[in-house]
Amino acid sequence: MGRHITNHGMLRQLSMLRYAMYQGYYVLETFRCQAYQEEENIQAVSQSGVVSKFRYAQRLCLSSSNSKKTSQALEEALDGLRSMILDASDMVRFLTTYPRLDRQPCNMHLLLDKCMFARQRETEVVINFLLCTQSCTSSFDVPPIVGPKNVGKSSLVAHICEDERVSDCFPEIIIFRHDYFRTEDIAALRDKCAARHEKTNGRLLIIVDVVGDLNEDLWKIFYSLCRQSTTSGSKIIITSRSDKITKLGTAQTLVLKHLSHEAFWYFFKVITFGSTDPRMHPTLVCLAMEIAELMNANLVEANITACVLRANFNTNFWCKVLAFRRGYIQNHLCKFGEHPYELLSENRPMHLQRMGRSTEDVFVLDTNQTSSSEEEVSKIKALDVWFGTTRPQGIFKVLAWKSPIPAYHSYIQTYEIREVQARAVKRKRHLMNGLRHV
Repeated sequence: MGRHITNHGMLRQLSMLRYAMYQGYYVLETFRCQAYQEEENIQAVSQSGVVSKFRYAQRLCLSSSNSKKTSQALEEALDGLRSMILDASDMVRFLTTYPRLDRQPCNMHLLLDKCMFARQRETEVVINFLLCTQSCTSSFDVPPIVGPKNVGKSSLVAHICEDERVSDCFPEIIIFRHDYFRTEDIAALRDKCAARHEKTNGRLLIIVDVVGDLNEDLWKIFYSLCRQSTTSGSKIIITSRSDKITKLGTAQTLVLKHLSHEAFWYFFKVITFGSTDPRMHPTLVCLAMEIAELMNANLVEANITACVLRANFNTNFWCKVLAFRRGYIQNHLCKFGEHPYELLSENRPMHLQRMGRSTEDVFVLDTNQTSSSEEEVSKIKALDVWFGTTRPQGIFKVLAWKSPIPAYHSYIQTYEIREVQARAVKRKRHLMNGLRHV
């Protein structure tokens, strides 16, 4: 982490080693949970007597096949780690040939909530490209970054711009982010370039975050203006959910994907337990793994839930949180046929119930990503609505999560709470009919 690594092959190898670590932790903790649950079952049998032994034998038969699969996965993960570290000494010697980073930027701190998790390779690839002064294809380089919604494209770029190596190389960074690319952006760039030529001929880094469709005619005008009006060595980073922008790039497209199942579990475990050793709480680890399974690798929900669990290291409370999440996901699947987080990722209305308040229905109407400077952040937090005592009514804004890393986005959700009156009226009518018959 403290070295400026420029070899793409080495970055790829380190990324593979990191994934092998995530996979190893996941399989090992799954194995531990199964062993712990089997031990709990044995203790339950010894305390409950003969009647429960048949049920225990049934559970044992069912779990034996799962244990064999887990043991096999554990062996495979161990073999993978063995093969990865065979040449570790040579790799370490090779890494020491790279120069150290003289000043550690804030994103390099080893605190998980202060760094761009699982994006180390992508970060270094883009930074190396930006710092490279030689161009083989064009006088104005354009590296495209593509990925689905909420995968971290804007956060990755903002993280890169905060790196001191990039800020030292590019005295000015201009960002364009709209639902669509506009003629006003071209006029703004023209004014920026004109003002810049009067002061200095330093290089310029331009960020174009395409949220909707990109007008290719406007892009050609924009790109031509960049080539004519900026200093040699200036560069553009263009990001989009659509892979159509790949044809606009002059470098290999960087494709971002959602976290793997194993990496997501590692992330959730660390932010949930913090400095507490998970091995001291085997029951809570098992509950946390089951809770993580229900999230569909949604990072915003992971941060909300981890905040709730971290504040109360109580087994009964964690069981209630697990039961609550299972219940509303099952209800949502029955009613709408889709996982609630799939609707949330597509910014479609999602239905859920508040924990401990069955008389109210909560609808998440939409989710908007914004910065604190663009919009006043709501004082109502999502976890207070879901798990706390806050009881607003009607339609209101809530703060789902505020990112602690650049670009420090706040995720603002629109909630609507409705009283479940239909059920009460139906029960009352049923009761009155019964009394009449009596």
